[in-house]
Amino acid sequence: MLFAAYGALGLVVGFVAGLLGVGGGLIIVPALMALFAAQGLPEPLILRLALGTSLASIMFTSLSSLKSHHAKGGVDWSIFRRITPGILVGTFLGAGIAALLSTHFLKLFFIVFLLYVALRMLQNKKPEPARHLPGKIGMFCIGGLIGGISSLVGIGGGSMSVPFMVWCNVSLRNAIGTSAAIGFPIALAGATGYLFTGLAYPHLPSACIGYIYLPALFGISVASIPAAPLGARLAHSLPVTGLRRAFALLLVVMGARMLAGLFQGLF
Repeated sequence: MLFAAYGALGLVVGFVAGLLGVGGGLIIVPALMALFAAQGLPEPLILRLALGTSLASIMFTSLSSLKSHHAKGGVDWSIFRRITPGILVGTFLGAGIAALLSTHFLKLFFIVFLLYVALRMLQNKKPEPARHLPGKIGMFCIGGLIGGISSLVGIGGGSMSVPFMVWCNVSLRNAIGTSAAIGFPIALAGATGYLFTGLAYPHLPSACIGYIYLPALFGISVASIPAAPLGARLAHSLPVTGLRRAFALLLVVMGARMLAGLFQGLF
């Protein structure tokens, strides 16, 4: 039953990743936390395992998604090359920092970020026409910020990179396709960081490599790989605004539920 749940989660995540250019971590992490708790995994490890496993699965989802977007000319590889060095540095450092933070702080940070992203997606503000992407140093810094936050909350960065590119007057469809490509180095560096920091923990559950839980990784990845191209094809044919709003409302619901659970655990 749990493996079937991982597969169902992978189908949803793959479709959303292809459609909106996000890695799907905003869905994966809360879902994995609930599934890991149902399995009886050690409570202090649940969030870190969810973060590490989320990033590891996004490696496969993002590759499938970016392939479909690239075939439709939706990936701006010049943006990818300029932002990736900062992404790699920020993501790897963020994974190391996450291993040092308390579980409650990580949960609160994730919830606040979840609600912030939802608010930004609901606003859907139009950028100033004269605004454009920054230079090399600016792109490195932006990449480091996106990578660092992504590794702290276990996401592929699309919830930040898509709004950033649109804010700089990159077309929405190109922003979605480029974000799918950016998700791979974020996931690779983040998953590597969680793998190595988790190896130092002395009592990991079986079927774990560092903070990556292999059964969940396999179930999500197998299902998400074929689902991502379906979402990518729809992204180039459907109006995205309504879908972004629906996704934002989903984030609000998940954030509210996690916040309620956090306060129940504190009191």
